[in-house]
Amino acid sequence: MQVFCALEGWLQALIACTFTWAMTAAGASLVLFMKRPGRASLCFAMAASAGIMLASVCFSLLVPAVERGGESAFAVVTCGFVAGGAVVILTDLLTRRAERAEERSCLATCAAVTVHNIPEGLAVGVAFGAAGGVPSAVAAAAMLAFGIGVQNFPEGMCVAFPLRASGCSRGRSFFLGQLSGAVEVFSGVAGALAVAFFNGLLPFALSFSAGAMVAVVCSELIPAGFSRGKTAATAGVVAGFALMMILDIALG
Repeated sequence: MQVFCALEGWLQALIACTFTWAMTAAGASLVLFMKRPGRASLCFAMAASAGIMLASVCFSLLVPAVERGGESAFAVVTCGFVAGGAVVILTDLLTRRAERAEERSCLATCAAVTVHNIPEGLAVGVAFGAAGGVPSAVAAAAMLAFGIGVQNFPEGMCVAFPLRASGCSRGRSFFLGQLSGAVEVFSGVAGALAVAFFNGLLPFALSFSAGAMVAVVCSELIPAGFSRGKTAATAGVVAGFALMMILDIALG
C-alpha cells in the first residue's frame, strides 16, 4: 500500500482504471462459454455497487470539494455537480436517440455503454489526482474504483450477451463488450492529470464527478438492481454504502 501511495496520481489512476477495464472484460468473457447468466446475484452486485458509489460521492468527492472550494464553495460545487449530472443525462439522451430500443446494432450498444463509462473513469482519475498521496484519500479513491469495477462486471455481460443474441459472433461480442470499458483508462488518466496541472479546478472537478456518479447510479445501477427484487436490492445498496462508510471512517 505504501508503494502504491508513493506513485504519481495519474499512475495510480492508470492502475485503478485498468482494474475496472479488466472487470468489464471478465464480465464480457462469459459470453465465450455461457448461454445465459443468472441475474439475481448480478442485481445484488449492481445494487451494492450503487451503495459504494453513493458513499464515495459523499465522502470522497463532495466533502473534499466543499472543503477546498473556499468562500465560493457553494456556487462552485453546485455548478460542478449539476454539470456532471447534465453530461450523463445528455449523453444518455443522445445514445437513446441513436438506437431503437427493440433493434440495437452492435455499434450502437457498445457506444452507449462506452459513453457512460467516460464520467466513471474521470471520477476515478479526479479522486486519485486529489488524493495527493495521503493514504486515507488514496484508499477512498481505490474503493471508488472497486465499486465501479464491481459494476463493470455485469455491465460487460449486459453488452456482450445482447450482442451475441443479435447475431454477433462470440469473439466479436466479447471484443466489443470489453472495449466499452477501455475508455475508462484514458478518461481516468486525463482526470488525474487535469487535477495535477490545474489545481484550481479541483473543487469543480470533484463535484462534477460527483454529479456524474449520481446520474449514473440513478439511470443505470438502481433500475438494474431493483429489477429483480426490492428487498435484495435495498440490502445491496445499504451494504455497499455501509462498507464504504466504515472504510472511510476507519481510514480517515
